[in-house]
Amino acid sequence: MIRVATVPFQNTLSQAIQRAQSKLAATQTQLNTGKKASTLAGLGTDAARTLSARTVLARQESQSASATRLGTTLSLYDANITSIDTGATDLRQSILTAIGTGSGAGLQASIDSAFGQFRTALNATDGSGPLFGGSQTGDVPFKPATLADTIGATPATAFANDLVRASARVAEGTDLTYGVVASDLGSTMLAAFRTLAEAGTIGDKMTAAQKDALGTAVNQIATALTGVRAVNAENGRKQSQVETLATRGEERATLLKDSISRVEDADFGQISTDLAQQQSVLKASYSVFGQLTSMSLVDYLR
Repeated sequence: MIRVATVPFQNTLSQAIQRAQSKLAATQTQLNTGKKASTLAGLGTDAARTLSARTVLARQESQSASATRLGTTLSLYDANITSIDTGATDLRQSILTAIGTGSGAGLQASIDSAFGQFRTALNATDGSGPLFGGSQTGDVPFKPATLADTIGATPATAFANDLVRASARVAEGTDLTYGVVASDLGSTMLAAFRTLAEAGTIGDKMTAAQKDALGTAVNQIATALTGVRAVNAENGRKQSQVETLATRGEERATLLKDSISRVEDADFGQISTDLAQQQSVLKASYSVFGQLTSMSLVDYLR
């Protein structure tokens, strides 16, 4: 009977067991991490493409975050500009009613309330500074604290904002300049409130001068509303643009993540199959190695 030398065969089988153990360990790592490889080098020829995709994805996510923040800011603009529009529209209606009836009952309260609403909106903040201040953050954009403070006021003395507009990168190669400043939004309304303030306190019975002042204020408010609505329309256009770009950005990010996932993420179905096969091979190798070891021991004892 011809016998095979067991020691060389043991060495060969030992090396095979080590390779099987290494493969099994790699497969178990894939199972634990969900990734095909623990390093980019492990991806082979796909490494460069994946690294490039990750770079583009990081840039896209940064732009999407910028677009989201900008969308919030534009929404704040919209809310406060709409507040000014609503307050001015209600005030104009109250003045027209007073002129039509010849009675000023309650009109002064309406004027004061509208001024307070106007001032609050212009001096609104976004958490980091005045919303309508341009680049100025140290003072409120609209200075007059009461209706009486508008007497003799001009845009130069009443507003503390500058004309700086911010810019944000919202998509690849697309920078959006945005921002509304208090003086652009409220100068004409300031003129209307100054006219009303200089008319004096309006009681139930209005003087002829007060009626004339109310008529002037009605026209000034109408002009102001045209400007306010034009500003809000432009702000709305930018909101729509940002929303469209944000949606496209999300779609692009999803495609990039899917592309990266196909290269990097492990196939759990394949892992399950490989794990079962490798465990079976290793178990069989251990069995054969044990038998050879027993045969070597018998030969030694002889």
